[in-house]
Amino acid sequence: MNIISEMAQIFDVFSEGILIIDNNTKIVYGNTAYCNFINMSISEILGKELRNIRPGAMLPNVLKTGKPILYAHRQETEEPYFVNMYPIKQAGKVIGGISVVTFIQQAYDFQKILQEIERSKQVIRQISKIGNAGYTFDDIVAVDSRSAKTKTLARKAAAADATILLQSESGTGKELYAQAIHNASKRSGHVFLAINCANFNPNILESELFGYVEGAFTGAKKGGKIGLFEAATKGTIFLDEISEMDISLQANLLRVLQEQKIRPVGGVEERSVDVRIIAACNVELLKYIEEGRFRRDLYYRLSIFPITIPPLRERKGDIEALVTLILSELGKKQYRSLSIEEGALKKLHSYDWPGNVRELRNVLEFVSYLSDEGIITENSLPEAIAPKYIDEAESLSERVKRFERSEIERLLRKNGSDLAGKRKTAKDLGISLASLYNKIAKEVQF
Repeated sequence: MNIISEMAQIFDVFSEGILIIDNNTKIVYGNTAYCNFINMSISEILGKELRNIRPGAMLPNVLKTGKPILYAHRQETEEPYFVNMYPIKQAGKVIGGISVVTFIQQAYDFQKILQEIERSKQVIRQISKIGNAGYTFDDIVAVDSRSAKTKTLARKAAAADATILLQSESGTGKELYAQAIHNASKRSGHVFLAINCANFNPNILESELFGYVEGAFTGAKKGGKIGLFEAATKGTIFLDEISEMDISLQANLLRVLQEQKIRPVGGVEERSVDVRIIAACNVELLKYIEEGRFRRDLYYRLSIFPITIPPLRERKGDIEALVTLILSELGKKQYRSLSIEEGALKKLHSYDWPGNVRELRNVLEFVSYLSDEGIITENSLPEAIAPKYIDEAESLSERVKRFERSEIERLLRKNGSDLAGKRKTAKDLGISLASLYNKIAKEVQF
């Protein structure tokens, strides 16, 4: 048992109580935590038989059986504890025993620490999965006077650290503004997380935002999961299409805004969060309130600092600068120089852009791929933007096909040519997605 003297310095820093006996059940060592636990000094217990000190001790049984006793729950005072007891063997023979006393409060505190560590790991995974804010106010084109005023207002909002409601039509760049506001705020050193409320059903959105505890529902992962509000602590969370959040879930969001606290799905404990909310919508929320689809109290909480981004048709002074910027980005992507003729630029100015900047970008990308020399001309623009001469000899069926092609092109520019955009286009046209694909394959060569 000479090894005890070598281990004594290590054992003495343990918060758990450590007791060692020899094969005669006499105490040969007790660390400070154990001595404090039984309220005796080491000199009072050394060399004494354990059961003379602790009549109910179970460690002598370990010497007899040679088998450990694990997680023995004991409570002799107000504070419960549990004990792990092991035989000490040498050359296959039991020569003593060791008892490790862990106090319940210490175990609970340790569990809380492990939970915090796991939550921190989940935060890192969540952030790496969703990404961060990459845009600043330098990326916002604001040549037109209306755009300049909006950009100035957004800069002031960034400094105020207030909740912001971005209101505008689809495709105007609401997330661009949200990221710029975050990067100009005092929270810029922390995470920016974005979620589109329209992409999830109420139950999934609730668990995404607030997280859940283990066993909260069928399929809940072991250990639970943190939500975006915890992942975005000290940073910013961007709630796009807030109008589409289920009204039952809006009450939970209101509590976050009022109390800065969240409760995970299936949990009983509330957790404090420090997060700034930027919400956005492309509908008239006051109309939603009248229809009973949106809470009035939540609306006023969200719109502490309302910002309306004007549609592109109301800020046409930005079009030339936007075209220059977009063509530069597309040119880098295509590894060539892209430019636009004056006549084509005038046509872009005269169009109303129902899909806003998103539609402008889609148009320029589409025609850039069709421009062999990298020069966008009036003739290369879609017919909806630059109407072509109508051939009087053209048959009715040909005119119908041309109109159909023009409408499909227009909606794809507005909604986007990805799968989500095609689904929206099919819905707008009142046809199935399969029918749209069929028409694209036969008549519209993208």
